[in-house]
Amino acid sequence: MFADAYRGRKVLVTGHTGFKGSWLTAWLLQLGAEVAGLSVDVPTSPANFDELGLGARITDIRADIRDRAAVCKAVADFAPEVVFHLAAQALVRKSYDDPAATIEANAMGTLNILEAVRCAPSVQAVVCITSDKCYRNDEWVWGYRETDHLGGEDPYSASKGCAEIIAHSYFRSFFRNGVRCATTRAGNVIGGGDWAADRIVPDCARAWAEGKAVQIRSPWATRPRQHVLEPLSGYLWLGAKLLLNEQGPFPLSGEAYNFGPAADVNNNVAEVVDALAPYWPGFASEMDRAGQAGMKECTLLKLCCDKSLAYLGWQATLNFAETIRFTAEWYRAFYAPQGAARPDMYAFTMNQIAEYSDKAAAKGLAWAN
Repeated sequence: MFADAYRGRKVLVTGHTGFKGSWLTAWLLQLGAEVAGLSVDVPTSPANFDELGLGARITDIRADIRDRAAVCKAVADFAPEVVFHLAAQALVRKSYDDPAATIEANAMGTLNILEAVRCAPSVQAVVCITSDKCYRNDEWVWGYRETDHLGGEDPYSASKGCAEIIAHSYFRSFFRNGVRCATTRAGNVIGGGDWAADRIVPDCARAWAEGKAVQIRSPWATRPRQHVLEPLSGYLWLGAKLLLNEQGPFPLSGEAYNFGPAADVNNNVAEVVDALAPYWPGFASEMDRAGQAGMKECTLLKLCCDKSLAYLGWQATLNFAETIRFTAEWYRAFYAPQGAARPDMYAFTMNQIAEYSDKAAAKGLAWAN
């Protein structure tokens, strides 16, 4: 899997205590990597990082990505061979509350990790993870390509566009003949272990676990949702190819890549809730389906992943029903019924990673074989 590129390698994950970062850390451990994580704190309670017991399995570094001296020291001390940079302020709504902190974390944080990499002779590859929100949303119906305009009107989108520009400046200025590097863009990720505020799946899991009806504000908001393992497989495959310095017909280093679901996967909130509901029999939702019917959804933003398919041989593995099942089963295991024994969530997570990998192998995807 992933050409066995990570076995015995030292890998640094920034933002390892977050939702995506904790899943990536767990997968790297399964792949035999020696992992260090850098985060300022654990962002939620509960947190996937804590539930998987990752703090005891890795080198757990607490530092603020905005603190350049601390970031440079962490990279120099651990001496990683590959870096996955995920640390960020990840919520659009929070970016309105504190725009300065969002831009400092997302733009200057990217600068700091790249400056640390520039000064670290151990690093061979770096993958900077931004977001689909780095694209300027021009309200069109087709998927955004890696060559489309960057930027956005809200502080979060602007910060991610800045991060991309900073990263590619470093790629072209300092890493042409040294560190192999790339940026990746994904969004609307769901899966077990997410407890962030104002996200539909965590809201459902919390409400239904308490026997309450979940309150739905925007049932017709449509997003191309994907399971967390989908973009992570892309990040890992790209990182492996960079790490191994694979030479092929397409350029890899210095490029940007989209990772998203199949083009026809666009489900509104009501469809997501209805698909999740059977996994919690007896519980329900409260939403104004009729009142918002027919309202224009102005924020649909989906990605064109043709480049990832052509350059990397990567494509999504799960369909919508499988994405919902993986997600719901994780939360059902975590919120085990009263009197039932809750499974070991680290083992449960590893089993989901194994099942996902088996499905990818059955589809003949290059990274899984």
